[in-house]
Amino acid sequence: MATGRTHRPATRSRGIPEATVARLPLYLRALTALSERSVPTVSSEELAAAAGVNSAKLRKDFSYLGSYGTRGVGYDVEYLVYQISRELGLTQDWPVVIVGIGNLGAALANYGGFASRGFRVAALIDADPGLTGKPVAGIPVQHTDELEKIIKDNGVSIGVIATPAGAAQQVCDRLVAAGVTSILNFAPTVLSVPEGVDVRKVDLSIELQILAFHEQRKSGEETPAGDGAVPAAVTPRDDSADQGPDGDVPAVMPA
Repeated sequence: MATGRTHRPATRSRGIPEATVARLPLYLRALTALSERSVPTVSSEELAAAAGVNSAKLRKDFSYLGSYGTRGVGYDVEYLVYQISRELGLTQDWPVVIVGIGNLGAALANYGGFASRGFRVAALIDADPGLTGKPVAGIPVQHTDELEKIIKDNGVSIGVIATPAGAAQQVCDRLVAAGVTSILNFAPTVLSVPEGVDVRKVDLSIELQILAFHEQRKSGEETPAGDGAVPAAVTPRDDSADQGPDGDVPAVMPA
């Protein structure tokens, strides 16, 4: 997916490349599914296939965690789940606020995967006074006038923006001013944030356009010359090994 971010070094403080960090949730999703089936160990080839990467890339990623499989046995599933969860910060509770409780915001509020993955929806916030007090997913909606107080009272550092594009930057500015340092942006606009604030942008229309491009290639239809589009014959290369999350297209949320 497309992402908007502040300029940051290519590696994190512990020396783990951003591209590896972007793949850790994919490994965790696959490992969690194995754990739920009481599978004790998994080979690099099996886990790589489940996560949608090649096994050499997986082994390199795990080497940054200091985790090496045992020849003939593979990786210990439960230990890897713990190791990756710890690296991603999922061994603690992260309170999250969702701003903008329209259809998309309400769907996010009802998403059952937050709690099981270390995130707690602390508050739902919307500018419409008609929604104030109405429960969504069992949580009463609060008005945007209370945004700063809500963030302070709940110790929130992660905010989700699901507002219309025109309101997103103002909401972003208020979140940042109140102490939020990580933002997941579903609004169809690019946000401007200060240094030290991370933004992940989720634009479903862009994802559909990328799929349309690949569908056109598969059907063999040529794009008319001279219209500025990428020729259908171009084959994208797999360069995710040396790209950060800005170049990766990870899953929006684990299934």
